Parts: sequence; structure tokens; C-alpha cells
Amino acid sequence: MDPRALAPATAPADRPTAATPICEAHRGGANRSSRHGGEIPQIGDPSPSTLCSNLARSVVEILAGARSLDQIGRWVSDSVYVHLLRRTMLSARGRADSAEDTLRPRMQIGEPVISSPSEGVVEAVVLVHQPGRSRAVAIRLERHRTRWRATAVNVL
Repeated sequence: MDPRALAPATAPADRPTAATPICEAHRGGANRSSRHGGEIPQIGDPSPSTLCSNLARSVVEILAGARSLDQIGRWVSDSVYVHLLRRTMLSARGRADSAEDTLRPRMQIGEPVISSPSEGVVEAVVLVHQPGRSRAVAIRLERHRTRWRATAVNVL
């Protein structure tokens, strides 16, 4: 008899059952799906969801002047790095003109909404809630050897 037949029909897909090894459930597995039902490829650490949340937080902090752009250099492509560098320079110039102090922004990061349009590609939108406004950070991750690399980052 197939051990999967013994698993309860009402168990959520992301919880371990008698047929799901514990280690597979905690790793996130290769068959983990997004909110929209697409397959999310798992390559290495960190997971795409964790990386998107961390990148969104870091990008907002970089644009606020509270974090160095070099800290995310290994996680973004050259074109994204140059784009963020330009926006960082414009933000710094604006803060200098208005004599604002650089403060670490207070924010809450929402759960990323992730989809995988093709193999080795993950697209996500992360909502960043700040006191006064909310922003959406759109991120496209592509496989680069054994890790994810952001090839597009847009802050709306």
C-alpha cells in the first residue's frame, strides 16, 4: 500500500504528513508553490522568499542613505547596481540640499508575492510599509550558478 494514501486529505501542503519527510517540509522543497500556484525553484540558500524580503529592506535603506550599496553588491547584477547607484546619488543630493539627517527608516516588510514565469527565474513583489506611506518593491531573480541574483529591482 502506498504510504501517501494514509496521509489525511485535509493536511496543508506545506506541513509534514506521514508521507512527507520532515526534512523536506522544513527545507521548503522543490515543489513548493507560490500564492499563485506556480513552481518556485529552490537552488541554494537563502530561499527566494527570504532573499526578496531582505533585498526589499536593504534597497529602501540604501535609498534613505542608512545602508551602503556595497552590502548588496553580490546579490544584484551590474545593471541593477548602477541603477541603484544613480538613485542613491540623487537621494543624497536631495538630502544635502534640504539639510536632512540620515536616519534608518522604520518599516515593516510584507510577505513577498512570488511567481516563477520560467525555470530559473523568480519574480516577486514585496510591500514595504513605512509610517506615512507604503511602497512596492518589484524584484526579478535569476539563477546565477548556484545562487539567486537580482536582475531587476524597482521601487514604486
